[in-house]
Amino acid sequence: MKTSKTAILLLATCLTAPAFAQDTSPPASAETAEDEGTAIIVTGSRIKQDPTKSAAPLQVITPSDLSREGINGPEQLISFLSTNGNGADNLASNSDVTTGAQRGTNGLSAANLRGQGAAATLVLLNGRRVAAHGLTGGAVDVNQVPFAALERVEVLKDGASAIYGTDAIGGVINFITKSNFQGVVLNGFTDITQRNDSAIYRLSGTAGYGDLSTQGFNIMGAVSKSWNSALLGQDRDFVNGNQPNRGLSVDTRGTPIATAFPANTNSLFAPNGSLLGGTTNSSANFYLPGLLIPGTTTRADGGINPLDLPGGAGCDSVNGGMAYDEVLWSVPGAKFACSWDTGRAAVLQQPLQTLTFYGKATLALGDHRLAAEITGSDADSKKRFSNNQYSINATTMPLYYPLNATTAATYNSVYDAIAGTFPAVGAVGDRTVDTVGNYGKPIAYRWRNIPGGNREYVTNTKTIRGALTAEGPLGGTWDYRAGGSYAKSEASSVLGTGYHYAGIFRSAANATASGVAGAVSGGIDPRAPTAPGASRPGIIGLLNSGILNPFSVTQSDAALAGLEAISAEGTTLYGGQYEVKQFDASVSGSLFDLPAGPVQVALGADYRRETYSFNGSAAAVAGQAEIFNVAFDNVNALTPKNRNVKAVYAEMSVPVLESLELTGAVRLDDYTGFGSTVNPKLTAKFSPFDWVLLRASYNTGFRVPAFNQIFNGVTESPNPGNNLTDPSTCPVGGVVNVTAGCGAITPTSLSGGNVNLGPETSEQYSAGIVFTPAPQFSASVDFWSIAVDNTIGALTIAQLLANQSYFPDRVIRTGGVITQLDLRQDNIGSRRTQGLEVALRGGIDALGGVLTAGLDGTYLVKKREKFLPSAPFGSSLIGVFTYAGDLGLKWKHSAFINYAVDDMLFSFSQIYRNGYKNNALPASASRPDYNARVKAYVTYNLSAAMDMNDKLRLTAGVRNVFDTDPPFAITYDSNTGSGSSWEPRVADPRGRSFTLSIEAKF
Repeated sequence: MKTSKTAILLLATCLTAPAFAQDTSPPASAETAEDEGTAIIVTGSRIKQDPTKSAAPLQVITPSDLSREGINGPEQLISFLSTNGNGADNLASNSDVTTGAQRGTNGLSAANLRGQGAAATLVLLNGRRVAAHGLTGGAVDVNQVPFAALERVEVLKDGASAIYGTDAIGGVINFITKSNFQGVVLNGFTDITQRNDSAIYRLSGTAGYGDLSTQGFNIMGAVSKSWNSALLGQDRDFVNGNQPNRGLSVDTRGTPIATAFPANTNSLFAPNGSLLGGTTNSSANFYLPGLLIPGTTTRADGGINPLDLPGGAGCDSVNGGMAYDEVLWSVPGAKFACSWDTGRAAVLQQPLQTLTFYGKATLALGDHRLAAEITGSDADSKKRFSNNQYSINATTMPLYYPLNATTAATYNSVYDAIAGTFPAVGAVGDRTVDTVGNYGKPIAYRWRNIPGGNREYVTNTKTIRGALTAEGPLGGTWDYRAGGSYAKSEASSVLGTGYHYAGIFRSAANATASGVAGAVSGGIDPRAPTAPGASRPGIIGLLNSGILNPFSVTQSDAALAGLEAISAEGTTLYGGQYEVKQFDASVSGSLFDLPAGPVQVALGADYRRETYSFNGSAAAVAGQAEIFNVAFDNVNALTPKNRNVKAVYAEMSVPVLESLELTGAVRLDDYTGFGSTVNPKLTAKFSPFDWVLLRASYNTGFRVPAFNQIFNGVTESPNPGNNLTDPSTCPVGGVVNVTAGCGAITPTSLSGGNVNLGPETSEQYSAGIVFTPAPQFSASVDFWSIAVDNTIGALTIAQLLANQSYFPDRVIRTGGVITQLDLRQDNIGSRRTQGLEVALRGGIDALGGVLTAGLDGTYLVKKREKFLPSAPFGSSLIGVFTYAGDLGLKWKHSAFINYAVDDMLFSFSQIYRNGYKNNALPASASRPDYNARVKAYVTYNLSAAMDMNDKLRLTAGVRNVFDTDPPFAITYDSNTGSGSSWEPRVADPRGRSFTLSIEAKF
């Protein structure tokens, strides 16, 4: 097996070829003749041209390409493209705790060409816009595309603001549907992993009747239903946050078996103090005197878990449990604390069900074509992530396990375990309750709500789009194209499992707004439901009654019934709607002839009206009980906001010589609230010989901010981590809480919109060469450069701390200590990106059939950012880990080798993603097995297709043939609790899987 595997790897490496047709291969168009070289409208131009001789890199993908790779949906297609970036744009990247731009992307999968971000990639359907996702209003959900109706996908890897307006900075993806389709095609697809989990299924049907050329009409329709089942983190061994030797351990002390903490008194639940705390709220008495780790002078203020004490069962006796790494996190007082692997609770493949439909009617009136089309989708997704953690706070989260008849056995066990190591608590076996001793005082704690279930957001997204189009000749060489469309995306999220009513007023603002007489922060909230048997409402009432036992992994029926009674499942989280109304018209034709050919021109006008609205949940407004730890985002609620866009454009193609053609385009856009912008584009292609083509382009672009980037309210979020330091006082290489000036800081952060945002502007150019020495051989290399200024976005915590000298007003200090960071949206600087795109194709007649191979690759040459015009550009971001945004891999490719004989096709392909500099948690670099670089991620796919007859085609495949796990990478972020030991922006977590597709024609 080793020898055969090695041989295959060497063969694939030598061929270095990926999977899709490149610009040198003609698209299969149902709207034009099949003859190679026929002029058609291609993505990125309004003038008909030969798609095999494009002046811009244009990649064309056909259904046979998709079938060969076992690709069953748009998200898999996007992630397969080597030119697509590595942002948090797929469902796996957004399956955990998210903040900033990723929050509210429930169920969204987006494109990110050339790593410029999802909002900088324009997604079209048959050349016209679709609505952005209803929740974010900033990016298109590609899962709404009617996959069953596709004839091809055109990927323009070049800026196109001069043709399409805003968004087209990174490029354009145009999904083009079948036309003049006749007959019936049924397709069934299944993709099941070797471990028999996370299955993917798709059923689709397409039917059409009528021939435009002979009958003058065509009617077609397609419908598809897909199911993606869940893949849990705990079901993959590579998801493991407990790898301290490698520098990875999870910074949480909220565990399935509670960790005891010192705490202040609480007048309702702990009037005489807690077991490990003092008797007053005085800071001098906050910790129990003498609560020292044996043999040291270190106070055990970081939590004490009975499992981790001498004689305890051990933190790892609980599923997902681990000893807290107090050295890695520089928290010496947590020596006897436990931690819990939150990554195991994340869902690596989100459950997703999607229904898409498409219908089109086309009428031929001579050479004129009138068409009406409608498409829509209905998708249900379930975002599941780690269970809620409840952390003791004497006011906002008063958790005190009491001593009563129900709790006595557990209380005594915990008391004796702690007292056995910490005599200051009391004597083992002491059962004397008085005002002097500690026995009987409630135990303050931090706990992970495993019996309450994973936190879950259930999101439904519906889209609808209708269009009317007309095209035909005007006389002579001139023709026209006109149309109007309406598109809408409406999404709403409700709470699933894992959320419960708090039972107290957790803030003064919430108490004031409640309308309850005498309500104060920390007081009882009578609006919350009360669990059976509890005397006070909400989760606080249930936990402080002792009915639920946080020191046990098993719960009584009464405890489970109590959780059910106070569950917030089904509560509306938020919803949003995005609408696009568009009208466009253009004419094109020849102005006059030059010796080398006709001068062609296209003139057009567009009008577009965009509307966005966002609503929070009624459960978060005054008069409703608070639900613990829910990001309702009511502060971001928007009544409908409108934006009108009016544009005119012109494009001209001039054949200077038979071998040289120049094309210029210019577009004037007028945006509500942003004024007018003019963006030109110039392209040139020079073919001194039939087998070589030189091409180049220059263009400018722009992107206006999304509605929510402008109008979102201000949200203040806590920072639960303890690994942040102030770079202005902590030297490079300093250790948290050890090196002078490196004390841990836990600032809150502000996020939200900015009504003063301006548009991004871009300037880009490219130059390339295409070789076609023989009909079955081609090679192309294109260099591209994108410069973006006035970048729209929000700084991360790390970026702001590292660049605070440029943003002094965004770093708030109290007593000299950073207590708040302003991370609201802004035009935060500039970005420079350069790269090379490579495409190779080759084929020969061999072994009685045809052997073909190919490669599509992207090599990143430059990736740098700066955050103010006056600031210098930072160091290179190529191959450097970042928590947010696009992870710039130096090299990516997809490669294939095909063998076709008779009615069979065999394919073997390779997916390669270069390694990069690993993340480093505090003290991780000193661990013996810490890897400074993440290994390259390389997988192989195999497929075989056979035409059983002219009616039936079977395609079977193996994805990830060698069952390669994602490489180890430290992605855990203690500031959010998200991430684990692998990188979802790069790797596929499913492992080896088996695909089968059956296509039947009638």
